Amino acid sequence: MKTLFKKWASVLLTLTLMFFIYSATASAHVVVTPNTSAPGAWETYTMKVPTEKKVPTVKITLKMPDGVQLESYQPVQGWNVKLAKDSSGKVKNITWTATGKGIGVDQFQQFSFVAANPDKQGSAAWDAYQYYKDGSIVEWTGNEKSDTPHSITKITTSATTLNTVTAHDQHQTSSDHSNMNDTSSKNITLTLAIIAVILSILSLFVSFITRK
Repeated sequence: MKTLFKKWASVLLTLTLMFFIYSATASAHVVVTPNTSAPGAWETYTMKVPTEKKVPTVKITLKMPDGVQLESYQPVQGWNVKLAKDSSGKVKNITWTATGKGIGVDQFQQFSFVAANPDKQGSAAWDAYQYYKDGSIVEWTGNEKSDTPHSITKITTSATTLNTVTAHDQHQTSSDHSNMNDTSSKNITLTLAIIAVILSILSLFVSFITRK
């Protein structure tokens, strides 16, 4: 019986560690939200950029996915914006460059913009390039299983009722959507933290029993 309890204690401790690692990893990536949107919609996207190294982030370049057209961007104090366009005038990528210290250690910055989605269903992959003050570059261009994955937004008709933005209600919807994303992210982190605490308590309890 004691051997069985010890095995369960080991499993619980492992799960607790995995939850903490997952929570920290999920919040450390450059992420573009939302992860679902409607075909043809004018969506308000937000890119969250954390600094993971011991030097500031001074520039970030985001490549527009195929079929996604940048319409406008929200100015961010302390950052200049440069748009790279193709011969037809379509924006290929957008670059934010810090005019000051940039994104400091253990800090993050959010960059918001409005883009027109493709008319057909599919997936939009957001390739991002993060530049640090020491000259190093992190390319967030890999698949979901890589160490530096890019974000994916699924363009699907099932998202129409939540994310479609018209010219009339664009401003209000943008604000509400941003708040909804922040709340969702906080709820996920809180849930993971609660589960981790519960698992830790259970593992300690099991460990106490096995000692008797």
